[in-house]
Amino acid sequence: MKATESRRYADIVGPDIGEVITEGSTLILPVGAVEQHGPHLPMSVDDVIATETATEVVQRFGSDLDLWQLPSLSISKSNEHAWSAGTLWYSAETMMAVLRDIGRSISTTRAERLVLLNGHGGNTTLLVTALRELRLAYGLKTFLVHPSLPPAYGGSSTEDELGMGIHGGLNETSVFMHLRPDLVDLSRAERKVPEALAENEHVKFGGSVSFGWLSNDFDEAGYIGDPTGASAERGSELFEHAVNRLGDQMAEIAEFDFGR
Repeated sequence: MKATESRRYADIVGPDIGEVITEGSTLILPVGAVEQHGPHLPMSVDDVIATETATEVVQRFGSDLDLWQLPSLSISKSNEHAWSAGTLWYSAETMMAVLRDIGRSISTTRAERLVLLNGHGGNTTLLVTALRELRLAYGLKTFLVHPSLPPAYGGSSTEDELGMGIHGGLNETSVFMHLRPDLVDLSRAERKVPEALAENEHVKFGGSVSFGWLSNDFDEAGYIGDPTGASAERGSELFEHAVNRLGDQMAEIAEFDFGR
């Protein structure tokens, strides 16, 4: 398969990079994580969702919008799960250094646009900071998108989860069931929603006051939400909606300028 068919950046022949990647190209970096997701899901959840979403977006819209998929950044800043043995994580300093080095490498091409497609909510604030750092250092137009905006940062969650299906909950489990049904064990899932937190007006997920937290602060199981009603059918609908929304976002990104 030729690079122009796969739309994978790594498939491009080195000497051709100057012709294949142009000022109109948008490079998409899937950012996942390898971290505990409770007893019902594997540690690969965020990496799989970020990578599979990016792949589908690039396959559907890549030719029209000149999208290219970079190799996934599978390990990221997951230190809210550092308490759980086996979680792989970079410090904030290391993560920023990795992103800076990727940006430096991309700046040797003609590409002007870099999109971070983030599958792990714990990366969000650092990636927002990275957008400006990469803009300043390398002149790239930088963007952050998500398969679904994390509830802790203004995204939606189910009413039954009281807006707190933020990690291993109904929607995330459903999407993963759609993508990797053989790796999900719902028999080990329980409802793990910190009900008391929902009574707060300000200090809560998605509230006006942000707070530092670790994933085992609420329950030793380390997940937050209610995955017990998850299904592959629900996951398929969520995945399809995410891909279509991202396609719309990529179309706008491809045309974005600063209004000058």
